[in-house]
Amino acid sequence: MSKSDVIRYDLIVQNAMLGVVQHVLTQAQKDGLPADHHFYITYATTFDGVEMPSHLLEKYPDEITIVLQHEFEDLSVRSDEFEVTLWFNNIPAHLKVPFKAIRAFFDPSVKFGLQFNAIDAEKIESEPAAEVKKLPVAKKDTKTKGDAEKPDNKTNIISLDSFRKK
Repeated sequence: MSKSDVIRYDLIVQNAMLGVVQHVLTQAQKDGLPADHHFYITYATTFDGVEMPSHLLEKYPDEITIVLQHEFEDLSVRSDEFEVTLWFNNIPAHLKVPFKAIRAFFDPSVKFGLQFNAIDAEKIESEPAAEVKKLPVAKKDTKTKGDAEKPDNKTNIISLDSFRKK
């Protein structure tokens, strides 16, 4: 089975969920954070396209969770990434984060969260999708009521028609 023979629902759902994050960040960029909303965003620090100061990368070599709440500036959201300036120990740090680097998003004010799988675009291109087994298709039962109990040695599929009242 080739890659093009399988619908990648995992990627479709993940992209839709990342669209939710992009949407709320775009709203925050335009209008600020309403009420008590604030965001915890966890992302992979070594993901291609992530930009952050080297001292933070040394401290967080795999992933980091940032909080967008009171002290953030220059939030800029695009279709595939966002940028923001945050303070770490009173030192400003400019961060650039591709949406595909995000591993988790949480807004504790409304207890809303999303968890993302680590899907690497390069891996997707080089690895085939998970194998999907094709199941035999049951054909319409043309047997008479008395023949319904006879086993069919070709498949293990039971037709529901044999159990229905006629």
